[in-house]
Amino acid sequence: MAPVTRRARTASRWRAVRTLLCVAALGGLASAVAAYETDQYSNRLVPIRDSLAPLDAMVNEALAKVVEEWHGPRDDYRLARKIYWILGGLYWVDHIERRAMTDPAIEKLPQEGRHSVYAGAPFTATRVNFLFGIGRTLKLSGVLIGTDKLGHFFSQGVKYYGSHTRGESEQSVLGRGRFNERWLFGELTTSVYSNADLVANYEGYRFYRSLFEDGTVPGKPAIVGWRKGGPFLQRRFTFADHVNDYWDEALNPSYVERSLQRWFDRRLPELCEDFRKMPQSWVSAESALLDEEYSALGIKPASQNRMDAVCRRSEASVPPAGATPAAPARRRGSRR
Repeated sequence: MAPVTRRARTASRWRAVRTLLCVAALGGLASAVAAYETDQYSNRLVPIRDSLAPLDAMVNEALAKVVEEWHGPRDDYRLARKIYWILGGLYWVDHIERRAMTDPAIEKLPQEGRHSVYAGAPFTATRVNFLFGIGRTLKLSGVLIGTDKLGHFFSQGVKYYGSHTRGESEQSVLGRGRFNERWLFGELTTSVYSNADLVANYEGYRFYRSLFEDGTVPGKPAIVGWRKGGPFLQRRFTFADHVNDYWDEALNPSYVERSLQRWFDRRLPELCEDFRKMPQSWVSAESALLDEEYSALGIKPASQNRMDAVCRRSEASVPPAGATPAAPARRRGSRR
């Protein structure tokens, strides 16, 4: 038997450590977790209602409540936290995310874990998803997003904003998201580094800044103004100022670890028939612009999981109808 090399021993030890860390994380999360990743590939062409109006209304109700009940001097961060407590909160699933998951008025795509792109993948490839399934997908401002993006927007966004108010550099603020996607909320537990999560986090950070800073949303004043020591609302909030194609994990695909990538390489080509029916719904016309806008977030390119690339590879690997299979090459020295 060939001797085990140092590199092989190191790789084996790292796999063991990673597995132990994953198991420990799962143990800590099992009592609270409902779902981790979402799937905007499956059932993509099924029409559903846009949920912009009810979700905008929920946010604006929270803003009005916080402003109406405010007591004390101006404190931007305290006001931001009060909004977070209404819409987010110290729960694995944020209040607004739970509303999106359970409210029948907010229509979702019909897929569930057993009918998703993750269905059938082994535990070693999907980890938390294998145990808890996936989240649902809704339409918000014309974009298909996972319900988890609402939690990222409010809960991760307020953490970014807190770092900002403490005087941390923009590089340090954005580094929070990259760290989370590599470890507890990403590759460690799910095999997935979600580029769309990073975008939703950042847009949540922009939301909290837009509460108090004119022009954070181009051409618009801050949502909250202050007079005589008290806050008042200057304009209404809308998710349309923040949601774009890169919240969609089919248009802005996730980078996934090798074991899950092998599964995607098998599973995604099965959706090429849907892609051919409406290819424009699978590719963002704003990709170049959004790549530039979010260049500082730490997005890991994963164009191999975008359906136009998937289906080009699939077509290239299938011989034309009626083609004669090539004869196997003779081995050197064969007399046949």
